[in-house]
Amino acid sequence: MPTYKAPLRDIKFLMHELLQAPQVLGAIPFYTQNETADGELMNQVLDEAARFVETELAPLNRVGDEEGCTRFEDGSVTTPTGFKAAYRKYREAGWTALDADPAYGGQGMPHLVSNVLVEMMNSANVAWSMYPGLSHGAYSALHAVGSQDLKDLYLPKLVSGEWTGTMCLTEPHAGTDLGIIRTKAVDNGDGSYAISGTKIFISAGEHDLAENIVHLVLARLEGSPQGTKGISLFLVPKFLPTPDGSLGERNGVVCGSIEHKMGIHGNATALLNFDGARGFLVGEINKGMNHMFIMMNAARLGTGLQGLGIGEVAYQNALAYAKDRLQMRHEPRVAPQESADPILVHPDVRRMLLTGKAYTEAGRAMAMWLALSIDIEHHHPDEAQRKEAADLVALLTPIAKAFMTDNGFNIAVQSQQVFGGHGYIREWGMEQFVRDARIAQIYEGTNGIQALDLLGRKVLMDGGKKLQKLAGTLQQFVEDNEGDEDLAPYLDQLGKAAGQLGSLTMVIGQKAMAGPEGADEVNAAAVDYLRYFGHVVYGYLWARMAKVAHEQISAGQDRDGFYLSKVQTARFYFAKLFPETKMLAATLKAGNETLAVDDRAVFGWEHALVGV
Repeated sequence: MPTYKAPLRDIKFLMHELLQAPQVLGAIPFYTQNETADGELMNQVLDEAARFVETELAPLNRVGDEEGCTRFEDGSVTTPTGFKAAYRKYREAGWTALDADPAYGGQGMPHLVSNVLVEMMNSANVAWSMYPGLSHGAYSALHAVGSQDLKDLYLPKLVSGEWTGTMCLTEPHAGTDLGIIRTKAVDNGDGSYAISGTKIFISAGEHDLAENIVHLVLARLEGSPQGTKGISLFLVPKFLPTPDGSLGERNGVVCGSIEHKMGIHGNATALLNFDGARGFLVGEINKGMNHMFIMMNAARLGTGLQGLGIGEVAYQNALAYAKDRLQMRHEPRVAPQESADPILVHPDVRRMLLTGKAYTEAGRAMAMWLALSIDIEHHHPDEAQRKEAADLVALLTPIAKAFMTDNGFNIAVQSQQVFGGHGYIREWGMEQFVRDARIAQIYEGTNGIQALDLLGRKVLMDGGKKLQKLAGTLQQFVEDNEGDEDLAPYLDQLGKAAGQLGSLTMVIGQKAMAGPEGADEVNAAAVDYLRYFGHVVYGYLWARMAKVAHEQISAGQDRDGFYLSKVQTARFYFAKLFPETKMLAATLKAGNETLAVDDRAVFGWEHALVGV
């Protein structure tokens, strides 16, 4: 059975040495007033978080996969054995309130800390982690745009974990294209609305962990414009609460079925039927998409953390196996007293393991950088710094979601490969990691949608202003370290790739403005563009990590080899993984031309739009 150990050494390196988070947070009154910017306190919280996920959640991962949420009767779902008890312990320990507003019972810890907790939870048990994860998204949207009455009634219960939350977007005919949803809302004339329709693929949509579930639902009011401009956001509880917060009558929302899926079996993915259910407007009429994006952006970073978390645990188990598994000889022999050497000595196994290590550690650095930027965006007293942090978060969120989940799935597959035939057998748990990792590339906006969002909305729509700010940060780092011989190999590659990213953006931007075919040119380039961009960000972070590591080695502080590990993994990343940017540059330039094939000839599609 697989095991998991929280990578606290790496987490604390990033928090204290790379990002210098206590100093950054110390300039934000929200955290100093709540006494949560203290580095030692953050260490203690993360130590306890590691203990909880290792002892309470990780042992339930296999159980959740094998049992699933198949006990479905009369619209009620029973979660796998141990899930409910673990959630009770999680809630009683205060983890649901970790970074929530103290005005509603939260602890006011930095988002950075809760972000690390989420990574650990996803490594230990991704299916279980989705129950509180969706709740936090509902809390965020309600806290940002809900009326004071709704916040007073619902937020304390969400913060305490007594109630959980979901977001309900997808319908059977409408996935990515939310502008065509059919769920409707009718004004009841008493401050509430009657919500009717069907939503599918609702993670944690029905379960027995909490006494109430708060659904945030996209619906269209009668008379509203068609498309996304006519969508509003409504809060629809499973049970209607009384004014004092106790449970009242059952609302008109029922789970019609749960999905039987490739992975994340322990999480209930529900079909929900709303039949005149009482709902309450959240925010402004016809602004539902804007409001829901508060949840969606949080969920996209959370989904990126699923890729990171599964990549980490898969790598850990592959590494442990590679140390023990004896196969074939290596010269010089490592275990001459045995019949064969551990497979860790073989170059291809080392390649797979180092790939997992390099992508995981860079992904963690990016996730923590983003989380710290979210803390600045939400709470820093200086408006200019808030705006700069917000731009960085907006630019990098689609990369965090797509690049981290693509890499996480690939790490899971390569870690399974390290096990050979044993990786295909359930006993070792590696095939579960592969199955569980796959969904993260699909939901919360497919990775193709993330690529379109990055290139079309975050880069081209504002004329590249956000990109230019980040490019300036990278260029400044390169210039500041030009004389550092240790960093020279990295800086040369990073500088060239970052410069080429700018030129590629200009090429695509020019194509985008070249008539009606421009949109297809953007779409054809988007996925490769995001991956290229992801490598540039990871390259920047690896260069920064290598700089800190070299400084510590020079100062004689590398007693356990941690900093040497950073330096050598950075060297591997730039030698073996970063060169993918050269291939991506070529495919980006190829554009849409080779995709514009004759539909009848190539696809056998009679309703041809191309080549006619």
